[in-house]
Amino acid sequence: MKDEIHPPYQDVLFIDSSTGAKFLIGSSLQTEERAEFEGKEYPAVKVSISSSSHPFYTGSTQILDTEGRVDKFTKRYKMKKEQQMQDQQKQEEKEAAPKKKVAKSKKK
Repeated sequence: MKDEIHPPYQDVLFIDSSTGAKFLIGSSLQTEERAEFEGKEYPAVKVSISSSSHPFYTGSTQILDTEGRVDKFTKRYKMKKEQQMQDQQKQEEKEAAPKKKVAKSKKK
């Protein structure tokens, strides 16, 4: 391995901001923030979700998003479909309505 081209590999403390859990992992990530863990000071990185707070690993049904992407798509598609149905009904009403004949006067 060449010297001076790779970032330094060091122990970095990852802190879960939602649960406060701390994980000490080797990484080349550089950060200015520092935190103490088990009597030593390490560079610290705050993460929003980790294995201690993610619903897949915890088994909880924590809702992160009040309206998910699938729900948004379904809602938008439903609105579009309703609009198409209304347009189709208007078109059918126009076709079903009796057409008025305009009497033309004949000149002799």
